[in-house]
Parts: sequence; C-alpha cells; structure tokens
Amino acid sequence: MSAGRASEGPGCISWWGFSPALDLLRTGPVRHEEEVNVLLVGSGDPRHILKTIAGLQNGEGLHVWVIENSMEVVARQLLLLYLALMPQESMGLNEKTEVYLEVFGNSEIRSQTEEILRRAASQLSLCVTETMETATHPCLNTTLLKFKERDELDRIFKLWIRPQFSSSSSESSGPILMSKAWDYRVRQHLGTRYDSKKGCFDWDLTMKLHEKGCGVINKQQYVQWRERGLAFEMREGAYQITNASLLSLRVFSQRGNKVAVRGYWGDIVSSPYLSFGIETDDKSLLKKQNGQHIKVKYTAAMAWIICFVTLYECLFFVLPPFPHTHRQPRISPLQMCRHCSSPCPVDGAAPLLLNLMHLNGISVTFLPLDSLYKLPEKQKYSQFFNTIYFSTSCVHQLGPTMRQIAAPDAVVVMELAKYILDLNKEQEAGFAKKVVSIALEAGFEPWHEGKSDDVHAVTKNNLS
Repeated sequence: MSAGRASEGPGCISWWGFSPALDLLRTGPVRHEEEVNVLLVGSGDPRHILKTIAGLQNGEGLHVWVIENSMEVVARQLLLLYLALMPQESMGLNEKTEVYLEVFGNSEIRSQTEEILRRAASQLSLCVTETMETATHPCLNTTLLKFKERDELDRIFKLWIRPQFSSSSSESSGPILMSKAWDYRVRQHLGTRYDSKKGCFDWDLTMKLHEKGCGVINKQQYVQWRERGLAFEMREGAYQITNASLLSLRVFSQRGNKVAVRGYWGDIVSSPYLSFGIETDDKSLLKKQNGQHIKVKYTAAMAWIICFVTLYECLFFVLPPFPHTHRQPRISPLQMCRHCSSPCPVDGAAPLLLNLMHLNGISVTFLPLDSLYKLPEKQKYSQFFNTIYFSTSCVHQLGPTMRQIAAPDAVVVMELAKYILDLNKEQEAGFAKKVVSIALEAGFEPWHEGKSDDVHAVTKNNLS
C-alpha cells in the first residue's frame, strides 16, 4: 500500500536529513589524527557537525567542509550554525535549543522567533557580502564560495528580512501563507486520497515509521506535523508566522516556459524528528512500564523531548570552556516537559552579536555547489579528507576520483534510504545494494567490524 505519490513525499530540497545525527569521528575504524578533515556532501542540516563537535576530546581538531545542492540549503545551514554559536549573554541554552528546533522543523513560528531570524539574517547578509579574503568567523566561512553564490546568499537573507511573495515574477500577489503552501504539497502528494488523509498519515506512522523503530514518534504529534508542518510546539504562543527559511524556489514548465514558484518544497512525510528525535544516549528516557514511558510524563510529546535533550547536550558542549572533557550537561527531561502544559517566561528578543563564540580548533567551510568533481584536480585536497559523508540524494556522486581526495585511512559514510517512506521494502533493499556497488566500483570496501546498520553504509579506503 502506498499513501501517496513517491516522487513528492521527500520533496525536491532537503531541509533536514533522513537519518539521525552521527559523531563522524566515532563512525568506522578508530583513528588518531590531531585534526580531522570531514567532507559533507548534501547533508541538508548541521546535525552531524554538532554531534561530532560534542564528541571531541582534548587535543582533537575538526575542519568540516560542506557541499550542498542549493544555496537555499547553504543559507539554512549558516542560520542554524549561527544560532548554535550565539553566546550565553545573547541567548540562554534552554531558549537557544527551543529556537533552534522551532526554526529547524516548524513551517510557522512565533513572532519572537521571527525577530531572531530576521536579525540573524541581517548579520549573515553582512558576513557573506564582506570582501575580505579571510572569514569573519571560522564556523561561518563562506570565502571560498563564488561571488555569484555569495550574492545569491545575500538575496536569500534579504528575503527572510522582508515579506515573502508567492513567485519570483509576481511581487504584487502578497506574502506567502505557509498554511496554503503546505496544504498544496499535501494535496499534490496524496491526490485522490486527500479526503482520507488522516488514514494515510496513520498508515505512514504505524506501518512505516514504527515498523522501522521510530516508536517514540506519537500519532498526535506526527499528524499535527503532517497537517500543519508544526513539529515542535514548546511554548504557549501563536505559531502563525511563515518560517521564511523553509521557503525556496522550484522551477516548473508551463506552456513551454520555465516558471519559478516560491513555496514549501521540502519533506512532508518522513519528518524532522529523524535528525535528533529517534535516538538518544540517555537510555532511561526510553524505559517503559505497561507500555508507557516511565521517566517522561508527556508521552505524546516523546519525540520532541528526545530532540530537545539530544540537541541541548550538543549545544552544551559548544559552550565555553571548550572542549568539555569531564563536565556533563544537567538537564531533567521531567522538568523540561513542563513546556508542554504551561507557559515559560519569554526573554525579550536579545540583540544578536557579531562576536559569536569561537571554538578552538573547529572550522566549518562552505564550498561551491559544483566543487565536488573539481576537488581532485587541486593539489591542496590530495589525500586530504579523513571522512567523507554522502546523503541519500548524493551517493551517486561517489566515483573513483574520490579516492584522490580521500586519505589512506579514509572512511566514507553513505546515508541509506531506510527513512524515505515512499519507497517500499524492495526499493529500499535495492538502494542499499546499489550503494555498496557504487562504493566498491569507486575503490572503497565495506567496513564489517562494527555493528550492522541499515541507516548508513560505512566503507573505508582500501589503501589503508
């Protein structure tokens, strides 16, 4: 049974990944480099960056290089990293975690969050238009992007600051209503099954996500996200303002002409809970008694609670003093759960600062969209990357030339299609086999020493 059209569920742009956050330095064989160079291809969001930073030990350095499919995704990555790097004086850790999740996974946001987004966009616009050859911040390094790409980023940030319009050619049509853009996608995906959409949502949850081990995603919260695009409702307030960072252009062919339409073109089936909300290091959160989670009172919000705890811990390890070797974050899920039923005091929209936190030994550099095939031609990147990560939509780009940029002990991690819900079991298994075949043809051997994983395929350079 298929609940919708397979080509439309995941969307044509990846606002979030289809797998949980990974500590990429602990994925695959153990390595002992002082500074590790990691290449992310199409990861969609900074989840792997934050999880990897959180796992760093004293003496370890990390340089992440990011290649995406569109500048709109690059803009979102910059925004989310910006939020993660805001100092405590500007935004406390609890509020930062909430705002991050709200911007990350909600189609509509509160007015306070919109103000934070606008101010961040204003600062980011200044950063990307800066003509200096050195980055204004090592974790927001866009200096290697082409000038036209930086101009495109500036255009996107300015769109976040002022009202959005429904197409690139019709600025008199008024601001985009995310509720209409979201509903259009749902209708497009379900077709004639739209009138029985709740049954389709329930099928995708119970027969797909739950069968794949995502039992923490509750029906109530999943249906709310499928209907409205609202994944994280953590404070009492009005979630009514379009989240501009989730809007993008999609080109359609209309009567022989190309028409660019601005709307929501991302995932409407798998959910943003996958990134932080289906796995947790705190196994006590998952304990059950009589079918109910015993540590968390609000079981209906279990997935976002795990998202909150996991992200909170990642952001905690970004705070100074960095890195945290022995300190552990103090967070009580029971205390945090009060957000489900009672309002929290809203700290006024504190001014965002250009002097974001600097993390010693940590750098994130964004590369041009078309740079993957050009890296092997540059001596700088010869046997350079210790870990290379490919998302589901980009694994086809893994070819023999990638060995030229892979270090002798390099690990290549490839995201599989387990959580692409519109694929059936045969298609999912076929994709996994194809991924292994692609890796072998490129000269990378499967790594069999770790536990089996149907979410990622881990391979290593056979020169090691």
